[in-house]
Amino acid sequence: MPEFDPAEFDVSELGPKVQSIDDPAELRAVLEAERDGDNRDAVITVIESRLEQVSEDDGGDDGEIDLDAMSVADIGNALQNVDDPERLRDLREREVDGEDRDTVLRLIDRRLDSVEGGEEGETGGAETDREPPEERHPELDHPTADKRHVRALEDGTYRDMWVYCETQAGDLLDVSREMLGKARELMDGYNDDYVGDDGDDERVVAVLIGDDVADHVDECIELGADVVVYHEDDRLARFQHKPYTEVFADMARWGADPPARDEDREASPPDNADWRDYDEPRYVLFPATHNGRDLSALVQAELDSGLASDCSGLFIDDVGISNPVKTGAPGTTRTFERVLHMKRPDFSGFEYSTILCLDNPDREFHPQGGSVIPGSFEVPDPGPGREGEVIEHEGDLDDGWFRVEVTEFDRLDGGVDLSGHDVVVAVGRGIGDDPTRGMELALELADAFDDAAVGVSRGIVTGSYSFDGHVEEYTAEERQIGETGQVVEPSVYIAAGISGAVQHKVGCDEADTIVAVNTDPDARIHDWCDYFVEGDLFEVLPRLTEAVKTGSVDAEALADGGAGEPATDGGTVAGDAGGELDE
Repeated sequence: MPEFDPAEFDVSELGPKVQSIDDPAELRAVLEAERDGDNRDAVITVIESRLEQVSEDDGGDDGEIDLDAMSVADIGNALQNVDDPERLRDLREREVDGEDRDTVLRLIDRRLDSVEGGEEGETGGAETDREPPEERHPELDHPTADKRHVRALEDGTYRDMWVYCETQAGDLLDVSREMLGKARELMDGYNDDYVGDDGDDERVVAVLIGDDVADHVDECIELGADVVVYHEDDRLARFQHKPYTEVFADMARWGADPPARDEDREASPPDNADWRDYDEPRYVLFPATHNGRDLSALVQAELDSGLASDCSGLFIDDVGISNPVKTGAPGTTRTFERVLHMKRPDFSGFEYSTILCLDNPDREFHPQGGSVIPGSFEVPDPGPGREGEVIEHEGDLDDGWFRVEVTEFDRLDGGVDLSGHDVVVAVGRGIGDDPTRGMELALELADAFDDAAVGVSRGIVTGSYSFDGHVEEYTAEERQIGETGQVVEPSVYIAAGISGAVQHKVGCDEADTIVAVNTDPDARIHDWCDYFVEGDLFEVLPRLTEAVKTGSVDAEALADGGAGEPATDGGTVAGDAGGELDE
């Protein structure tokens, strides 16, 4: 039995506990307990990720692989340390004679192909035969790789970075401005690295879809767009999946008319746009808003490409890949150029993953696309007088695309924007002993600054805390900070009673200075904050409020949780504490 029951914890609480376990056997016991209990996919991923880390830390000793006792994930990790082809063949025979799992056999076969392949850059093995989907899947009437409504390009030409600029209630969202600024930065670097003085620079293309969106054309150009493509129709005043997807996809493929289907499109392909000479965009960015997430997935599927969702970091670089699926043969390393690297928090809750959209030997995947978490990048300063090209996308919209009609709706008041403040005070589950008093202390601390706002962690939003009416408005979801909430970049971020899971870290990681207040010295936030005050927030926050008002910090008092006793090894202010805290 494991040392603890995973069913007693949610994912954010399990993360730090699992991360502290170094024994693979103990991790497997926790994994089995979860599978026999709640069987939550996110929790299983957390545990398997830690198992992978522990396996990598073993120093390359392949050890004994018990096919019957180990999970598929464990076997996959263990196989990476096996370099002997004979041993791999033996493992394969044992699996065939045992459970005969297809997934395990594929893992062994891939590892066998890898170790028996040639040197880097050489063919090394037999080319993979590519059967058409109907032969690979004869049992299916309509194999997904053979979608008739999508035309994957062969030897297509791709240029430019497209940015979907979302509007709501007639206003351009800040995340749209952020993406334009980041796209400008990326494409300036791209042109320096890949185009040079002899070629035509690739551009930033802003995409506007809706009603009266032409009002934002000039601003998009001032923020970095070289071209703005827009489509206006009063029926597009509210976001709808079908028409927005059709319009964007047609812009990307470009025909003056909405795309025909199947044989009609092949018989009479649309004319290319006169403002561009390529088949589809090279890159495309969407906002990771409710509507942006929907549209990004639909458009990328329509264009038969991939999507990295909820990204917070982007850069363009070359990358070498040895996966036979991407190279076409085992033992080969292929260099992919001009790849958009899209960083996002992974499902384990501990690390960032970098997502790449790469072609197969017989298949191109473009545009390379991702959605961007609002607040991930700075809003650029506009460049008044900057010039750009404006293109109106024309064409009739099919009445059948408007299958849903909204007959009545209420528009909520503007949400709370926590970005742009000098200071943000955030509270988490640590206020559980007296939730209302905890929120009052956070508000008092924020009021002591000239420009501060109050936010909360996801634990407050999803918890069952009871708040008095005068503070309840400060606990709403619109004030949540983190991966599924707002991203803030204040000069000072004060996190009180927040454990520091990576989902929350995403929301505040760009703050200049992070001050954490927590009773647990092993809380994960201790690893990434600038100052760590070990103490009860109910005692520490009043001291911080007083320190802000007076302009100085009593480090020993803070370290002792405000009790007035000298600081000890058990109560410390981590970082360069003891300095002044200015208003």
